Amino acid sequence: MKNIGIFYGSATGTTAEVAKKIGELLGVSPDDIHNVADTAPSVLGQYGTLVLGSSTWGNGELEDDWFDFIDGAQALDLKGHKIALFGCGDETMSDTFCNAVGILYDKLKDTGATFIGEYPADGYTFDHSEASDGSTMRGLVLDEVNHPEFTPARLTAWTALIRQQL
Repeated sequence: MKNIGIFYGSATGTTAEVAKKIGELLGVSPDDIHNVADTAPSVLGQYGTLVLGSSTWGNGELEDDWFDFIDGAQALDLKGHKIALFGCGDETMSDTFCNAVGILYDKLKDTGATFIGEYPADGYTFDHSEASDGSTMRGLVLDEVNHPEFTPARLTAWTALIRQQL
């Protein structure tokens, strides 16, 4: 089993770029970074740690490429695997900010995997997010539209946290 696989859905390319940056910071080969649009869900089973990312679209939904992939992923037994989540959103969508991270969590929580990489909610401005319990986020959330200046420090801190939790 390989160590870390990164899986993302990206309509505009922002989440894809973040996935590549996470890969660089975690020392993941580009061959182990997968666009869910052209990857079978069964590939998840090849990795001990799964780093999954999506942008949030419409009324707080997953990016479209995730729909078929997540259905297949839900059927997998991922006991013994770890999952870290990340997402991109826009804080001005304050009622659905980075909901996709929360949706991924909800859809995969019954697969037997252990979730890692919760991140403090400090420094974010939103009214509601499925990705948050109020004090923490279920993973790393980024606002590349309004606050790209925070991204490098957040990526560095989050990937260091992931390395500690492996």
